[in-house]
Amino acid sequence: FRSTTLRIDRYRTARALGFADVTRNSLDAVADRDSAIELSFAVAVAAMHLSRLGEEIVLWTTKEFGFATLDDAFATGSSIMPQKKNPDVPELARGKTGRVVGHLMGLVTLMKGQPLAYNKDNQEDKEPLFDTVDTLTDTLRIFADMARGITVKPEAMRAAALQGYATATDLADYLVKKGMPFRAAHHVVGAVVAFAEKNGKPLDKLTVAEFRALSPKFGSDVGNVFNLDQAMRRRSL
Repeated sequence: FRSTTLRIDRYRTARALGFADVTRNSLDAVADRDSAIELSFAVAVAAMHLSRLGEEIVLWTTKEFGFATLDDAFATGSSIMPQKKNPDVPELARGKTGRVVGHLMGLVTLMKGQPLAYNKDNQEDKEPLFDTVDTLTDTLRIFADMARGITVKPEAMRAAALQGYATATDLADYLVKKGMPFRAAHHVVGAVVAFAEKNGKPLDKLTVAEFRALSPKFGSDVGNVFNLDQAMRRRSL
């Protein structure tokens, strides 16, 4: 539909306003809110990833993990425990994500029952859309400022990486390089870990004889598998 009986040059108007093209259907032009919904979806995805990173930072900065600390400017003390340091920014980023996702659901719900052409319901699209953009913009800005003040504790990370038989997969890879199918290597390493747990030993404290009792494929070089720096280098080549 032309949407008007006046003989105007719609293409000239579109070019003057910086639009890529004219609308092909006037009913859809006034009823469609896909651009707002798609923008809200993109913002919701970005906010979701910020929330996940925020969750990591919340965990990393706990006393239990101790992988990092936040600058005091981006944390507060507890109202009852003065020694506590609350990671305000990453926690608020998680909360803001719920707000943004809620706006997306609100827009989709707003449109779901409408017939074509403009309905007064559509005036409710502005507040959630504008708040969505403002929320992400503000969250990204404060998150970036906070990230500059994070102090990472590599020693704590290294200590954690050495726990829980983290190099067990390297041990399976070792057996594969010795000619064993990975399925069989997976089974053997499971037996090795079970043996280590039963005897209260980390993998790097098992003797060559103990390894060979579980598979003759293990050689005197098996101890090289458990060097954390080498394990990291094997994954970065």
